[in-house]
Amino acid sequence: MAQTSLGRNRDFVLLEAGRMLSTAGSSFSSVAYPLLVLSLTHSPAKAGLVAFVRLLPIPLLGLLAGVAADRCDRRRIMLGADVVRALAIAALALVVATDPLLWAIATLAFVEGAGDAFFTASQIGAVRAVVPEAQLPAAIGVQQARSAAVGIAGPPAGGALFGVARALPFVFDAASYVFSFVSLLAMHTRFQEPRERSSARLRTELAEGFRFLWHEPFVRTTSFLYAIGNFTIPGILFVLVVAARQRGLSGGTVGALLAAFSACVLAGSLASGLVRRRVGPRAIILAEQYTGLATIAFLIRPSVFVLAVAILPQAFVLPITDTVVVSRRIAITPDRLLGRVEAVRLTIARTAAPLGPLAAGVLASAVSNRAAIALFVALGVVLAVWATASRSLDVRSV
Repeated sequence: MAQTSLGRNRDFVLLEAGRMLSTAGSSFSSVAYPLLVLSLTHSPAKAGLVAFVRLLPIPLLGLLAGVAADRCDRRRIMLGADVVRALAIAALALVVATDPLLWAIATLAFVEGAGDAFFTASQIGAVRAVVPEAQLPAAIGVQQARSAAVGIAGPPAGGALFGVARALPFVFDAASYVFSFVSLLAMHTRFQEPRERSSARLRTELAEGFRFLWHEPFVRTTSFLYAIGNFTIPGILFVLVVAARQRGLSGGTVGALLAAFSACVLAGSLASGLVRRRVGPRAIILAEQYTGLATIAFLIRPSVFVLAVAILPQAFVLPITDTVVVSRRIAITPDRLLGRVEAVRLTIARTAAPLGPLAAGVLASAVSNRAAIALFVALGVVLAVWATASRSLDVRSV
């Protein structure tokens, strides 16, 4: 029987429409957060601290969110997460418009991040529920293209909105979560297979998810491999924002530099199908690691524009890698374990993510932007050597 194309898959379209709007809103606020803190404090370290707090909930709450995704109704979890995020960002917009205190900004950023943790743990199950296994690589490619397309327009728009009024990017972000909530309500498909209620202890259920991940070499290796990558990439992008502001570039220009990164991600997303047909998974994963070393150019010439160009090759490869890694991971993980395995993986892969901007902010303040990039280049070399030596990456795509 012929499968329905993704474009005619009603629930997939609804899911992606909601994610597109919420991703757009998040892209507005992601550039507004550092601009806001830098405008209030003129401190890269404090801006890095807020970025750290916003990303902290995924490693902190991810395991609990994963168990909830396997025990409870995933749609309800995602709906609740959208409500929490909308309220947090609406409150943040009010705080910014009235009395923008750093502690209040950091607290609401943490609450938004907590909503992200629970939404992320359940949304992978939603994708698996509405997309046939054979179409998973294409579906992941669509998601990457969606994120990249939003990333092209989002940061410049967010920077421009910030220039008009500091609260505006957050107002739009809050509205985007409302749209995501409505799109989830309109979907018909159940987000999990029928299952019996578990009476096992929390620790026992988490251990089951970790054991599955540990005994799957590809999932285990990529989880730990990308933990370091999730430290370096957010940190490098943070240095880009700081260096741009130090040069006196406007919020809109800063957004445009970030948009160039997203433009290359979009190009990679559109080319992912062709590349997967011609290049094996191992070569694709290695390409991501080696293209990340291009930021060494900033050490030779510490210009914000050199750094902006140096990150583009890796941006092109990132979505291609994701179509290989994510689709294989979803396909080989049983539905009853999907939330926990994804939560364990996210905890491993993203524990370092909040530390990237924090380390970048501290090094940029205490030493220089070049010192921060030197740290990320050194870690990139470790990644490339590790990936090259690993045999766990010798697999076939879905």
